[in-house]
Amino acid sequence: MERLKFMIEFMQQPWPWYVAGPLIGLTVPALLILGNKNFGISSSLRHICASCLPANIPFFKYNWKKEVWNLFFVFGIFVGGIITALFFTNPNPVEVHPNLAAELKVYGITDFRNLVPAQLMNWESLFTLRGLVMMVGGGFLVGFGTRYAGGCTSGHSIMGIANLQLPSLIATISFMLGGFLMANVLLPIILSL
Repeated sequence: MERLKFMIEFMQQPWPWYVAGPLIGLTVPALLILGNKNFGISSSLRHICASCLPANIPFFKYNWKKEVWNLFFVFGIFVGGIITALFFTNPNPVEVHPNLAAELKVYGITDFRNLVPAQLMNWESLFTLRGLVMMVGGGFLVGFGTRYAGGCTSGHSIMGIANLQLPSLIATISFMLGGFLMANVLLPIILSL
């Protein structure tokens, strides 16, 4: 029982970068060695749509069964998230640097009990201009950007760069620049809406 308690406490803590990073990085050679498979999460949505909605849409007309392993992989992520939420959730609020907490307080964001502040992501804020821009506009831009870039951050930044693909390097640089621009220039404007 003591060992189980230790394991749960261990799993509730963030893993250091030098453990989590190599584990994520080793996914690439493992997939390539085990089955010459490419890693990426956004392609799973295409597989799900192709399997569940057999419409006459050319984009979904391909042999999705050849990539069924990817659906199991994403299902594993989903189940892992549920298990983590049920058994390994850290009951303490998210630690936020005092300077950032003070800056966010100006925008009315003070609840750090969850990974995403409740003042930003809830049903009531969805019907505000700020919520509409962040949730609907942001969701659209993520989906559009993923399709336009030909993949998501995991596919390009983890798999594509490991395969020395120039388009993945360009996409990853664009992701980073877009993130810096959003966090430092656009987000304060959106939060003040």
